[in-house]
Amino acid sequence: LGAALADCAPAAVLTSREAAERVRAHVALHLGPGGPPVETVGHVPVAAAAGGWEPLVPSPDAVACLQYSSGSTRAPTGVTLTHRALAASARQAADAFAAPGGGFTAVSWLPLFHGMGLVLGVAAPVLSGASSVLMAPDAFLRRPVRWLRLLALHPYAVSAAPDFAYGLAAARVPEGERRELRLERVARLVDGGEPVRPETLRNFQRAFGPCGLPPEALCPAYGLSEATALVTAVPRGTPPTSLRADRAELARGRLVPARARCREVSALSGCGVPVGQSVAVADPLSGIRLEPGRVGEVWVRGPNVARGYWGRADRTAETFGARLLGADGTPLEGAWLRTGDLGAFHGGELFLTGRRQDLIIVDGRNHYPQDIERTVQDAHPAVRRHHLAAFSVPYGTSEEVVVVAEHRRDRSGRRTEGPAPEELDPEAVARAARESVALEHGVRLADFALVPPGAVPRTTGGGISRTACRERYLSGELPRHEGSRT
Repeated sequence: LGAALADCAPAAVLTSREAAERVRAHVALHLGPGGPPVETVGHVPVAAAAGGWEPLVPSPDAVACLQYSSGSTRAPTGVTLTHRALAASARQAADAFAAPGGGFTAVSWLPLFHGMGLVLGVAAPVLSGASSVLMAPDAFLRRPVRWLRLLALHPYAVSAAPDFAYGLAAARVPEGERRELRLERVARLVDGGEPVRPETLRNFQRAFGPCGLPPEALCPAYGLSEATALVTAVPRGTPPTSLRADRAELARGRLVPARARCREVSALSGCGVPVGQSVAVADPLSGIRLEPGRVGEVWVRGPNVARGYWGRADRTAETFGARLLGADGTPLEGAWLRTGDLGAFHGGELFLTGRRQDLIIVDGRNHYPQDIERTVQDAHPAVRRHHLAAFSVPYGTSEEVVVVAEHRRDRSGRRTEGPAPEELDPEAVARAARESVALEHGVRLADFALVPPGAVPRTTGGGISRTACRERYLSGELPRHEGSRT
């Protein structure tokens, strides 16, 4: 937060009365005694100022807000969202998720600094005249059933959450509480903000289908801050789809359904179709548009795309000014946003395969880190599921693969599934991980680091930050069990 404050140089800081002292101390710490004033929004003299107040009508291309990245490995970067982009994204969300007649009730526990929390929780309801019900994020995290109860209470409820939230709800809402839920009127549950796992959707539907949840309510989606929030979503009335992709073909840059007896498989969730914008898959080196089934970088063009990065002209030009070429090399109209995400179209739907910067290349072959992570978490019960990172590190003129994995124990010290730390055999865990990865992927792990819960860094959206984890590993900052060295 301190780096974001220094980066945007605010004219004022607004906060609540309860947090004012802490915020003033924080601002003074990072910006010095001459920093901006800190105002408490609940005590602004509205009545005294009302007489001379005039409504502000900003230019559509004026800055509405800056949405900052997590800044795990570099100074936080502010994505400049204009009023035009924010309004366009709100309209896209309302059109994609509203009832056929146009109404819906947004139910959201996402923080408002989260793109979908801002767009679906506030902007889309305000723009379309719909209702919105907000709850605190920690209220959901402490008791996920609270979210489900709100969904059951409000007609044509629409909500969005990262993939982990659906897994958390399926695992932590007991059967007795499920029996009280009536979810027949739930319209859309948008799963996005981090990679969507087919197993998460299956487990959630298995848990809450008996409560009346329609299968078509689950809505995998794709978006990013640079496009304000939403890019693609599964169309209304369509159940989510998944694809068993041939991993060997993926390594060659092709998305091909695996044959029935194929063992090297990557399970992918379809993320739907473009929502009020253009989406292309391009060769990241040449910029040539690729045909369906070919894996490339996802490029986006539409009114919801942000202006650029605050105060970073070079990065803005590189990311927001890409030029797409046709198959024959002919330039296509307009500038495109390079997302950094890899994917392909199959059956008219976008399937994401990973992040370009996370791709692991060993001996000329591409490996997706999530595939290696899935293998490791299945290799030994001590590994905490979905709390590990695979990445490459330089070794001479080539690369080697490292996995950092949390063991199963929560932050309070309570035991979870699997062995407790005092029962752990780090060498056995490392051996199981190394053998499984070699068998499944033909890759040797240069190192396996077993770390305490919470040690693997995450993004502001809740996903694993492999880049930040790699930086902490290389700097020696990770607290690891020494016996886990391979």
